[in-house]
Amino acid sequence: MERHTVSAFDQELNEIDFLIREMAGTAAGMVEEAIKALLTANVAIAQRVISEDAIMDTHQRELDDKAITLIGKRQPLAQDLRTVLGAIRMGGDLERIGDLAKNIAKRVSAVGGSGMPKKLSHGIDGMSALVLAQIGSVVEFYVARDGEGLRKLRDDDEKIDISYTAVFRELLTYMMEDPRNITACTHLLFCAKNLERIGDHVTNVAEIGYFIVTGEQLPTQRPKYDETTAALAGK
Repeated sequence: MERHTVSAFDQELNEIDFLIREMAGTAAGMVEEAIKALLTANVAIAQRVISEDAIMDTHQRELDDKAITLIGKRQPLAQDLRTVLGAIRMGGDLERIGDLAKNIAKRVSAVGGSGMPKKLSHGIDGMSALVLAQIGSVVEFYVARDGEGLRKLRDDDEKIDISYTAVFRELLTYMMEDPRNITACTHLLFCAKNLERIGDHVTNVAEIGYFIVTGEQLPTQRPKYDETTAALAGK
């Protein structure tokens, strides 16, 4: 990020970057804790995740306020304007990740019992690891202004789509094998879909970050792999 003659301008841009990092850290923590709560039936952790959604909302409002104030006061141009407007968009995606993590946490009390059987939860555990790695990397690349890293990470969303399809098929098999698995598997299917959607929001952040860094838009078409519809149809 280039330096400005008015040091306060740099400080205000740094504050916006800091809020993006804060939101990403909170979002990643919420996703990690939500999955942990789901797999261990820990209602206390789930409630903590649900309550942290208010923190995400506060961060987003603060980010919007700072960005709008900066635009009005500094009238930024070129990359500075992209940075500020992009931050507003990224904040929206990160806040949505928090919402989806909260949705996963809300299923914990519905599941009850002593946690998900290891056989059923193995796939979603692995999928969540992929998603968490993506959240951490997207902010790391953005802060480093690594356009190539952001481009590659955006394309790597295909790995999450493939993982989702595998989890979907696996859980469907368990449900057909034993009707007693239906309730647990249904909850896990909804959670897997939430994780897949989180991956999409991370992809959005990567695309916005790439535009901020390079001034160029990535192609609208990107790798997308989701065969769950075909799986349902028995194809």
